Order: sequence, then C-alpha cells, then structure tokens
Amino acid sequence: MTEVLSNIRADLYPTRGASEVTTPRQDPVVWSQPGAQGPITQPDLQGFERDGFLSVDQLLSDDEVPLYRAELDRLTTDPLVRADERSIIEPQSQDVRSVFEVHKLSEVFAQLVRDERLVGRARQILGSDVYVHQSRINVKPGFGASGFYWHSDFETWHAEDGLTNMRTVSVSIALTENLDTNGGLMIMPGSHQHFLGCAGSTPKDNYKQSLQMQDAGTPSDEALTRMADAHGIKLFTGRAGSATWFDCNCMHGSGDNITPYARSNVFIVFNSVENAAVEPYAAPIRRPDFIGARDFTPVR
Repeated sequence: MTEVLSNIRADLYPTRGASEVTTPRQDPVVWSQPGAQGPITQPDLQGFERDGFLSVDQLLSDDEVPLYRAELDRLTTDPLVRADERSIIEPQSQDVRSVFEVHKLSEVFAQLVRDERLVGRARQILGSDVYVHQSRINVKPGFGASGFYWHSDFETWHAEDGLTNMRTVSVSIALTENLDTNGGLMIMPGSHQHFLGCAGSTPKDNYKQSLQMQDAGTPSDEALTRMADAHGIKLFTGRAGSATWFDCNCMHGSGDNITPYARSNVFIVFNSVENAAVEPYAAPIRRPDFIGARDFTPVR
C-alpha cells in the first residue's frame, strides 16, 4: 500500500521551491495513437504537437456566436451571479472579470461543452474520455481591463489542484473579435516541451488573490526572457467564433485592453479521466471545486 501511494504521489514536475527549476516534459503532447480518428487532421495534430497550439478559424458559426454572446452578457449582468463566489470582480472598475463553472450555471454553455466539435477534439488530443476540469467566461471590456500575466496553467493545476500529468488541454473561443490591439492571447510556441517550476511557496487560499492578480507561480523576468528568445511570441487574432486550442504547459498570457473594443471569450479545460486530480503537490489545501473540479464524470 505504501508503494502504491508513493507512485500516485510521484512528483514529475517540482515547483514552488527555493528556486526556479526547469524540467524536460515527461509526458506526450498528443496521447492518441497515430492515425486515430477525430475532427483534427493529422497535419494539424502534428502542428499541435510541435507548437503546443491549434487555431480554428471558425469553430462557431456566425449564427451561433450571438447566442453565446447573449448568454455571456446575461451571466455577467445577473446580480445573483455577480454575488456568487464563482464570479471574479475587476479590482479597479468593479466589473465582472470572469465567471467560473459556466457549464453548470448555464445550460447554453453546458451544451457547448458537450458539442462534438469541442469534446471530440479534446478526446483526440488526450487519447481518452475527458471531463471538465474548469470552465469560465472572461470579459475584457475596453478602456482599461487588466490582462493575465505570463504563466503555465499546468504549473498552477499541478501545484494547487493536484493534476499529476500533462494530459490536459484548453480551448479559448472568441465571442468578440480578437484584434492585435485589444489584449489578445499570446503563446510562446514550443514552450510546452519544458516545465518551468517557479520559486516561492503557495499561500493558503491563494486563488482569491491569483484570480485577480497572479503572484505565486509567476516566472521570473530572466526565465521569461530566455523563453521568449528561444521560442518567440505568437499573438492570436480572429473574428468572433474562432478558437485556439492549447496544451496545458504552454507559456501564455495577455495584455491589458485599453482600446474601446471589448474582448470576451469562453474558456474550457478538458482533462483526461485517466489523470484525475489527487492532492495538491505544492499548496496547503485544494482550490474550490468550481476552479479545479473533483467531479471526474466523463463528458457525454
């Protein structure tokens, strides 16, 4: 029994210690067998394996976008939703910044999660059934909405949620146009092949601070400079309905939006059912279920 527990808790990706540590990726990027059927073509799957991301010009049709945009607007203006702990408020403007667990708050987004265009791609990349580790809508209104600093999602999910392996994929679906000026997603292509373990410890209830302004799990300026020099930076633009799939270990972030043009998206994280969360690897307590799910029921 002791050996079994030790194997379960084996830490392949140490982080939040005395100093930054770089660890080569120990896991596949694409987990399905070569030639496995799915919505993603083999050349696109190879590109995802190489770069860590895949862009889809039109995941949602022009007719579908208004439905999801209206649902985003409904949720972010509902006083009951705003008062819910799943809503994150912008510190300066006091506007809603994000709403988590939208696939449980909204049947419209629940149906989107189950859509084969999403779950089929997730299964193809991860090589198994999947469950939703996290879902949220992000709102970046114009004139000063703050960005998300550079980070690897897996660093947080490993340290604070207890995901053991890099078997998790995210999709960001634009519900407004992504311009090159309104705080779009940036990724360092190829950065997913090495894990950057960050320095410092995790405060208790760190999520309350990190969802507004990240501190723990933030890479140093020196490490980010080395990674940017090695990999470059890709900025994603596209019309409403476009989507970006990206590996859990991609170094990514987004800038502030000081333009008049809002940028909003729905963000869904699929995790393999074979990679269900255990206890956190570098945090004193688990984050709440609405941020890091403990319901591992496969999406059907």
